[in-house]
Amino acid sequence: MERSTSGAVLKRERVREFLLALVEDRRPGDAIPSERTLSAELGVSRPTLRAAVDELVATGQLVREHGRGMFVAPAKITQELVSDDAAFAVPRAAGTWSSTVLELATIRAGARIGRKLRISPAAELVYIARLRLVDGSPMAIEHLHIPAELVPTLTPQELEAGDLYDHLREHHRVFVNEAVQSIEPTVVNEAEAAVLDVPVLSPALLVERLTTDTAHNPVEYVHSVYRGDRYRIVSRLALGTSVPRPRPEGHHPGIPPGDFAHGDIINSSTTGDAY
Repeated sequence: MERSTSGAVLKRERVREFLLALVEDRRPGDAIPSERTLSAELGVSRPTLRAAVDELVATGQLVREHGRGMFVAPAKITQELVSDDAAFAVPRAAGTWSSTVLELATIRAGARIGRKLRISPAAELVYIARLRLVDGSPMAIEHLHIPAELVPTLTPQELEAGDLYDHLREHHRVFVNEAVQSIEPTVVNEAEAAVLDVPVLSPALLVERLTTDTAHNPVEYVHSVYRGDRYRIVSRLALGTSVPRPRPEGHHPGIPPGDFAHGDIINSSTTGDAY
């Protein structure tokens, strides 16, 4: 299974995944090999390698120190919007969404994505890069990874028409159940800017999602870059006051410590708005 014009998207993706694996295998402050060493090891040009490093520096995963090299950045602070026992609903985003497949190929999972999907690094997965459009305008670039054994007959038509999860359920007997998703700010690189029709280094949202099925097995890992000038995330918080609860440690995003001290669970419903 392969659909690719030049393989450039896949090459950039594999360099990015290699660098992220280096970051995950090290501790904050640990050094990573030089750009010269990494470009030789990966068989890519220095500009290609540098663009990937620049992206990870911009998103806070790597830091450069002049005269010393590159290092794993300090760990980020992570805060969940809801507790594990709180309801979480994701309405559909505004606008008419469509997709264009940029690349479709069967590749090896590799160590990092293999760990996420709980499969062998040598196992095959289906890699898809697709452009998401709203009312015909480019909105996001998605990089999807699905174990190949789950979708041996996945077609480009399924990826470009209708809801992917509907196709997974109806044609491949894959029943998605829940997902863990993270969202953080980033900027677009030169290649992403060209596809999304925005200036280089424009603000964007980096969205990562791991989806599991009804048996709690990972079935999909996705990371996406959404245009920061056209897309926003809105969270609806249900601030209940009926039953006093012990005050939780920390605080909820956007709510100063000490507010709503009754400690009730805050239910969150998140939607995306394209504008």
